[in-house]
Amino acid sequence: MSTLQAEHVYKVFARRPGDRAAAVRALERGADRDELRADGTTAAVIDASFRVEPGEIFVVMGLSGSGKSTLLRMLNGLLEPTAGRILFDGEDLTALGAREMRHVRSTRISMVFQHFALFPHRDVLANAAYGLEVQGVPRAERERRAAEALTLCGLGGWEKSWPDELSGGMQQRVGLARALATDADLLLMDESFSALDPLIRRDMQDQLLELQRTLKKTIVFITHDLNEAMRLGDSIAVMRDGRIVQQGTAEDILTRPADDYVASFVQDVDRSRVLTADAVMDDAPEDVPDGADGCTCPTVSADTPLADLCAVSARVPHAVNVTDAEGAVVGSVPQDRLVAFIGDEQRPPMACACAEVAA
Repeated sequence: MSTLQAEHVYKVFARRPGDRAAAVRALERGADRDELRADGTTAAVIDASFRVEPGEIFVVMGLSGSGKSTLLRMLNGLLEPTAGRILFDGEDLTALGAREMRHVRSTRISMVFQHFALFPHRDVLANAAYGLEVQGVPRAERERRAAEALTLCGLGGWEKSWPDELSGGMQQRVGLARALATDADLLLMDESFSALDPLIRRDMQDQLLELQRTLKKTIVFITHDLNEAMRLGDSIAVMRDGRIVQQGTAEDILTRPADDYVASFVQDVDRSRVLTADAVMDDAPEDVPDGADGCTCPTVSADTPLADLCAVSARVPHAVNVTDAEGAVVGSVPQDRLVAFIGDEQRPPMACACAEVAA
């Protein structure tokens, strides 16, 4: 399990090295990147710091030109930071030579590209095994591992097919299998699902979440789609004009936006599909009805989406109980609190079993 950390990372594009260093100093003093652009200098990433915990999906989101893809390419050494450090399991990647960095890329860091990047003259199995071929793994071993990765990605039986025989979603699964076959510690995914139509895109999100429950990889996922970020990210960083303007969970960003930009960015998100009972529940009151008191009303778990919680609340004439895995009540969600979070009008609850008991 691997930890990735960025410490005050800058990436500046300029004609002369001296201009790049001077631009970093100006940015540290508070200069705006528009001021630098007038001199022909582009500040793509400005003072980016974050930490990705082992087994976490860390999503970097922002509009086009925000610097998110440039940031990703610095994480695997395709671009060299102008300033700052990138640490991977405590090792400073920015201090490695070109040969050492190539070894890290081929063995410990895999990348899944936006446009599949499959070789049209290689079959599915050979495409999935390519990273292992680069490592020098013997053919029988790399084909075995590639076949296992394809099966994990739902492509068992397609090993001898050609890329142009596959749908876009299937081609992206091959790209994901290629990354998984190397058993790299870190997966970098650059807008990996954005070229897919909405239904296939959601299927790929489901596939990634299912794989992550099993493999528990450390993943950095780049997207411009807020709903995708909210669905996938254990932690999310929002970028604007080269800077990370907010980091936190989906709940943090939805309920406590750092500024007007983030607030406007998230205003159209379906909160009922992102927030869960855990975000809105109160501490369990002492007199919560439970099975021992004859109440057979449905309960929810802490990770129940608000959309599903609403359906339960509509059938329960009291606060909905939130229970743990053993069935113990850990909290409750009053209907007025639920309505306040989703901004909907309150509807009267329907009769339920406990009302019949009381009668």
